[in-house]
Amino acid sequence: MMENGNEPRIDVRSVVEAVSANDAVDAPLYEVESMCMRCGENGTTRFLLTLIPHFRKVLLSAFDCPHCGERNNEVQFAGEIQPRGCCYHMEVPAGDHKMFSRQVVKSESASIKIPELDFEIPPEAQRGSLSTVEGILVRAADELEALQEERRKVDPKTAEAIDQFLTKLRACATAETSFTFILDDPAGNSFIENPYAPSPDPTLTIKFYERTPEQQAALGYLSAPSQAEQANEGTSSVETTLPHGSIGATAGHRAIAQSNSTEIAENLFRYTAPEEVMTFPSTCGACTKRCETRMFVTKIPYFQEVIVMASTCDECGYRNSELKPGGSIPEKGKRITLSVRNVSDLSRDVIKSDTAGVKIPELDLELASGTLGGIVTTVEGLVMKISESLERVHGFTFGDSLGESKKNKWIEFRSRLTKLLSLEEPWTLILDDGLANSFIAPVTDDIKDDDQLTFEEYQRSWEQNDELGLNDIDTSSADAAYVSIDTAKA
Repeated sequence: MMENGNEPRIDVRSVVEAVSANDAVDAPLYEVESMCMRCGENGTTRFLLTLIPHFRKVLLSAFDCPHCGERNNEVQFAGEIQPRGCCYHMEVPAGDHKMFSRQVVKSESASIKIPELDFEIPPEAQRGSLSTVEGILVRAADELEALQEERRKVDPKTAEAIDQFLTKLRACATAETSFTFILDDPAGNSFIENPYAPSPDPTLTIKFYERTPEQQAALGYLSAPSQAEQANEGTSSVETTLPHGSIGATAGHRAIAQSNSTEIAENLFRYTAPEEVMTFPSTCGACTKRCETRMFVTKIPYFQEVIVMASTCDECGYRNSELKPGGSIPEKGKRITLSVRNVSDLSRDVIKSDTAGVKIPELDLELASGTLGGIVTTVEGLVMKISESLERVHGFTFGDSLGESKKNKWIEFRSRLTKLLSLEEPWTLILDDGLANSFIAPVTDDIKDDDQLTFEEYQRSWEQNDELGLNDIDTSSADAAYVSIDTAKA
């Protein structure tokens, strides 16, 4: 498909049809003629929309030039950007060649780091790819070595320094030395295989985080106005906008001043909590238009004060709600243990914060903090979310290269996880929250009478405080200010 005799014309409609296909399994293979960037002749690019089982829908593209032999492939994600970014830390010991065969999905927004070498592959250096740990390292070394002969002619010192670095990098790629492999993706669409799944991998740590404004902008989340301008707009709007429900409260205060009992009742009871529901302007995370966010502070019995926030966008219809803990940071962590014995236990309300880990000892299942984010659900809903999360995260569960024994292991685990909801035998649910912001509701009027539910407080370790960012908090200035205020009052 040529246009003007020298430029390729890609059949865009075919590519769009591939991306838009509902059934990725039966999606056809599309071929288009495109120009080779090495020799300038025409080669063939093949597109295939496929679904990596229990991971995500991806668009695979492969180019092949019959004239010069140039070949390359790329992975692009056809799904949505995840709510939070993800960061994988994997410790690779020397001599362990099995670690290098782990499959890695690297999106176009992900970066790869090896701290021991002070080495980083930025997102623009390697595009989205489906490879292994060894494949990524070898490719990086080959690309660095490609222009070494030209560098030696122009800048011998730089070429010599790169040669020394390549020796270290290839030592890592051949398992001669230990190193740390870090995969950081603000879009949350990257992945490193866990061969021990669904059990945790002792060498692999996964962290989920909120994106910074710069990362949001790089992913295309922000519109043309700068965030600073939007922040200034939001500040001025907050100053001139009355909180939602405060109209009724203001009228009630006026009625109290005028001693009009009829108007007091009419105005104050127009809203269930007239001064507690507030509305302030914000920016839609989907279309970047101005929208409204409502915030409500309430106290959950036997638990603590929480902040409920809900956002709605009239432009695109986006809706989002989340629950945040209120009050001060607890001095101790909390471990909640529930013995699930009957159907009523499955309907217990559960608040799982984004700092809580989940354990089910009967399945040898342990989810690190942040895996499911902060959710408000029931015991049954939590088990279902765990199942969905495992199927999404462990993307290569039923790939073509998976052995029959591992496949049977996964099928058996999913069957055991489903049986939890049938209550064929009692099981235990444990929420371990370093910030004590999680909760499981009792079924009795007095929480002390619920013998199936136990709460245990514990002292956080230095590592837990460091992971939560508590070791970096400096309150000396605030403490000094409070002391001076108390002294002045005295």
